[in-house]
Amino acid sequence: MTLLPMTASSNLPAAFLRARGVRNMEPTDFALVVSIAGQRVSLFEKNRLAKEFPCSTSRFGVGRTEGSNCTPLGLHRIAEKIGAGAPAGTVFQARQIVGHTSQPQFADAKITTRILWLEGLEPGFNRGGNVDSRARYIYIHGTADQTSIGRPASCGCIHLADADLVPLFDRLPVGTLVWIAER
Repeated sequence: MTLLPMTASSNLPAAFLRARGVRNMEPTDFALVVSIAGQRVSLFEKNRLAKEFPCSTSRFGVGRTEGSNCTPLGLHRIAEKIGAGAPAGTVFQARQIVGHTSQPQFADAKITTRILWLEGLEPGFNRGGNVDSRARYIYIHGTADQTSIGRPASCGCIHLADADLVPLFDRLPVGTLVWIAER
């Protein structure tokens, strides 16, 4: 895992805690906080900042409607983990392994290495209808273009470098809360 300087607060964001409280959700041992403006993911363990990683969110900005290709905001959780044990660079289509980035036809693959499939937890905002994050296939995943990490480049998902994604995937259980915020 790439360790970045911890410039953010070492505490979970107040908005995340409020959203969790409104839904009477128990804290999880781990939480991820995605900053769209900072293009970073912060890993919290037992409510304290543990590590930060560069990420890429949507090149189309923030949004929640189906077909927008935007990154949705709000409270989510990891609903499903796909790709355990696969080598870095494994390529997925429809969540099935179809090849590897070392193969010429997959050199620019969009979904690689691991998939953490997110489920929105805020009805009418990121859950249900045409704003449902899970139905929109919003993931945290790898990408063949590791050079794009750190700037908006995705079509709605959150991209991480393989070196950060693999150990994070191995560490986080299904059900881990994920907060996606503009700042």
